[in-house]
Amino acid sequence: MLSWLKTHPFAVEAFFERSLVLTFAAPAAEVQALLPAPLVPDTWQNEWGFLAVALVQTRHLRPQGFPALLGQDFTLVGYRAFVRYVTPAAKRLRGLYILRSETDRRRMALLGNVFTHYGYVTTDINLTDANGGLTATSRQGDFQIQTTAPAPNVALPVGSPFASWAEARRFAGPLPFTFSVEGERIIIIEGVREHWQPTPAAVAQAHVGFLQKLPLSQLVLANAFELRDVPYHWKKGRTERWHP
Repeated sequence: MLSWLKTHPFAVEAFFERSLVLTFAAPAAEVQALLPAPLVPDTWQNEWGFLAVALVQTRHLRPQGFPALLGQDFTLVGYRAFVRYVTPAAKRLRGLYILRSETDRRRMALLGNVFTHYGYVTTDINLTDANGGLTATSRQGDFQIQTTAPAPNVALPVGSPFASWAEARRFAGPLPFTFSVEGERIIIIEGVREHWQPTPAAVAQAHVGFLQKLPLSQLVLANAFELRDVPYHWKKGRTERWHP
């Protein structure tokens, strides 16, 4: 029964007040070592794989169709890898694999761990607006992120493997699918979004302890995007068998 519950067994909807996603490039082979089969890294120039930290202020998360007042309001910090999966029917899917999820609400962590494999833990998360930018900190989560005020011509982070924001947008998320793996069963959750127009963000500080402690020889900030005030929903999860 518990295994069935973790398959994202019903559709979910929410409203994203704010989403800030920082994507980091790391050697593709080292990202692969973090992933369960049959997932492989979604790569750039056959050299780089990508990991991201997403900070999301969510309102009214609830089963689709339920009244908004029954929803959960919480802040999420999610650590993800950009991945690909080839189905038994040879269909190629792009998506995300969740490495870890943190939230400021115990109830959200409890329910999240009942219905998903996303590894929720409860932690302190502090978000403040300052001079037009965002400061996000967590002592327990070991991160300090700061962006500056929006500007018309934001430069890509120094050392980014991308030559333009158009290239970087490909690895901004969210992607169409999120995957979980349970033995020889893969769980596929499809997200549905409208009016998703993230804007480049200038990052003044990006200490992300969870990612920086992974066994990676390089971890380079590749891009950062922010958006506000968008509805989002996830379809009921579906499962299929894969064979090594």
